[in-house]
Amino acid sequence: MTFPPHPAAADPPPVVHPTAIVPPGASLAPGVVVGPGCVLSERTTIGAGTVLLNHVTVMGTVRIGARNRVFPNAVIGADPQDVSYRGSDTRVEIGDDNVIREGVTINRASEKEEGVTVVGDGNFLMACCHVAHDCRIGDGVIIANGTLLGGHVRVHSHASLSGCVAVHHWATIGGWSFVAGLSRVLHDVPPFMLCEGSPARPRCTNVVALRRGGFSPQAVEAITEAHRLVWRARVGLARATEILRSQSMLVPEVDAMFTFLAEQQEGRHGRALPRRRAA
Repeated sequence: MTFPPHPAAADPPPVVHPTAIVPPGASLAPGVVVGPGCVLSERTTIGAGTVLLNHVTVMGTVRIGARNRVFPNAVIGADPQDVSYRGSDTRVEIGDDNVIREGVTINRASEKEEGVTVVGDGNFLMACCHVAHDCRIGDGVIIANGTLLGGHVRVHSHASLSGCVAVHHWATIGGWSFVAGLSRVLHDVPPFMLCEGSPARPRCTNVVALRRGGFSPQAVEAITEAHRLVWRARVGLARATEILRSQSMLVPEVDAMFTFLAEQQEGRHGRALPRRRAA
């Protein structure tokens, strides 16, 4: 004997606390929770299952994806802190499965690039960190307490920034890198490196993250040897490429890192992004 399938459970409606301010134009997907004291703009769009715990402020045009958790006193979408900003309707776009802790600020974009500040998926932004206008953060990024990203910063996927790091505007943080606490980042941070200092410099390979990330032992060894040649032996990129090729160690990860370094050296003040923007 067969039985008909149970009807699918209806998606739970959004839950909005009576003290929250949610104007009619805001769009809340099923399962969204807007806690006490939150204030949303009429151009807010929030995906399914996202929770704003309490006293979260969302300003301007902001899209927040699914299953995010936003903690008290976060401010998302405020005007860019840029004296050239003239009030155009720029925006913030946040992906899925992010954790945005207490007091985080994410400013909407200026008018100098594509008009959008982007936070990808699965990121962890700890308390009181700041994401300035026009920043773009990839996926799986960790930014610890009190770290400040200047305008137009790029943080590639799986990078980690420790506490109280200050990143100069237009700098790029390469993927799978780690920036130690209290560092001052003036130049692009190469992928796969552990950087530290004022200004921050590559000190060694970010071995722990690479192993945890499933990189092969051969790739980790090749990246480590590339670091030795470039930053300790100082043989230059061309010679380092020849040596690694002769040792069958010019793996795709090393090739990607050398491409990053070549673009950095062609940029201004150790930052490749302004050169690419002008091209």
